[in-house]
Amino acid sequence: MSEYWFEEETLVTKFLWKTILRVIKIVMNQKTLLILFLASTILMGVNIGIEIIIVKQLVDLGIIPGNIEMVGLYIILFGINWVGWIILAYLMIYCGARLGNHLLYNLRKQIFEHIQDLSFSYFDKTPVGWIMARIISDANTVSSTMMWSFRRVLQEGFVIISSLFIIIIIDWRLTLIVIAILIVLLYVGLKFQRRILRENRKMRTINANILRNLNENITGVRIVKSFLREEESLADFAGLTEEMYRVSNKAVWYSAILTPMVRILYSIMFGLILWLGTFQITLGSFTIGSLQAFITVIIVTGNSMNALTIQYVEMQQSIASAEKIFSLLDTQPDITDQPGSIENEKIKGDIIFENVSFYYTKKNPVLKDFSLKINPGETIALVGPTGGGKTTIVNLICRFYEPKEGRIILDGRDYKEYTLNFIQSRLGVVLQTPHLFAGTIMENIRYGRLNATDEEVYEAARLAYADEFIIRLDQKYNAAVGEGGVLLSQGQKQLISLARALLVKPDLVIMDEATSSVDSVTEKLIQKGIQSLLKDSTSFVIAHRLSTIKNADRILFIKDGEVREAGTHKELINAKGFYYNLFTRQFREDREKELHIID
Repeated sequence: MSEYWFEEETLVTKFLWKTILRVIKIVMNQKTLLILFLASTILMGVNIGIEIIIVKQLVDLGIIPGNIEMVGLYIILFGINWVGWIILAYLMIYCGARLGNHLLYNLRKQIFEHIQDLSFSYFDKTPVGWIMARIISDANTVSSTMMWSFRRVLQEGFVIISSLFIIIIIDWRLTLIVIAILIVLLYVGLKFQRRILRENRKMRTINANILRNLNENITGVRIVKSFLREEESLADFAGLTEEMYRVSNKAVWYSAILTPMVRILYSIMFGLILWLGTFQITLGSFTIGSLQAFITVIIVTGNSMNALTIQYVEMQQSIASAEKIFSLLDTQPDITDQPGSIENEKIKGDIIFENVSFYYTKKNPVLKDFSLKINPGETIALVGPTGGGKTTIVNLICRFYEPKEGRIILDGRDYKEYTLNFIQSRLGVVLQTPHLFAGTIMENIRYGRLNATDEEVYEAARLAYADEFIIRLDQKYNAAVGEGGVLLSQGQKQLISLARALLVKPDLVIMDEATSSVDSVTEKLIQKGIQSLLKDSTSFVIAHRLSTIKNADRILFIKDGEVREAGTHKELINAKGFYYNLFTRQFREDREKELHIID
């Protein structure tokens, strides 16, 4: 089986503050928490500088001259400073955690809401695993890593600034040595962080492919096992994980070489300051407290620079994740409401395709200069070979897609003049493979109209003939259906899907081969339910079993995007054309199966 790879947009954004600022903007409505978080983080950095001054004065004015009163004073000041640090640390951790939770909630909420607005074309070309990676792993990475890394960068930055300010006052010449080496440290750190960012972006892409592969293999586990494809699936997954292993090792290698380089430069700086400072003390131009302050600053700034380089590495992953999330959020739907779009009370069902052309890819047109008129209340059956354009026609009617050329007239207006909500809220859709959500039968039927009463749900189930099997269940309407309806048969799921559509009381009904995957007994029940659904509606039925559409007002034989034949069942049989050949072949196969001629 050939592999499909989703080629997402290559993100080339460098390490810019605009990505971080966009994340911060999401939590701006929590202004009090944000101000307390930023203030406590900055003051924790300044607190270290104050501590250095206190210790210097303690040595020079208290310990060296043996002044007990000054020793006591500076010890008290030292204690007060530490109490302040503890209070600031509590505020920083509490506010940071609250902001992180708020950010995670809002990111996932924004992504999910945005997904609801995207057009069907987006989901046609975007794997489920890629979208899941944005909602689950990337949102979690941004909310946790970015918030705390940003906090650490801010705090350590102010530690360096306050420390350098102190030693500039003490001796600006020695400070120049410290600043020169810190600049080299910064250059090395930035050089490596760009390479680490590149590898982390690769890791995010591979991670999305891993999730896609997992999703396909778990949801399709029955197919995998029935065709004995476990080894092939394992090989595909192993290939992805091996690629992740290789890329992550490269990122780890860059990180591993960066830290020792920082330590070497830090040691050179420490040795120079210790040697020059001691030399000046012997000359009487420097105090022991000043040397002690310089050594403390070197240790503190060295640790801070090391922390900054580590946090830059940590932030690469979160920035890459944020970029992926924003690339999704910046995706615009292909189909939107036009300015001044209107809504009516209902759809009458007068539909005209006027020279409509449509394609999914430009090289492969599906419909070309297609014209068709449907009368209100008419039931139209669409039959024909796979790929002929049947599903495309109903997708255009539902406005899941829009014509590339031409237009569709709905009740006398171009249907683009109506809101999407108006058209799609008046639809009743029953698919070949019905989808049920994890929950109860009651919840799945009510999904058609969330404000429906229990009695309305019961009535919809009775009209769909689903009530017959539901009342035999132990929990009846409160029975769980399992994930995707796995606890019910295909026919039972289809009956619930019919009841859900009936609850909408739709003006337009779309039936996509609703009886193609059920047994003959269940098919009869579904047919009864379909008759209830089609009553007083304009309906489109994509049929696989031609025996189910004999009563359609018109049957259209669609081939290569064109209507090759049109008429009632009787008219088309008498015409002995495409429909006649398809019907007689299917009728003969069904009879042979009944006589056990075909296994």
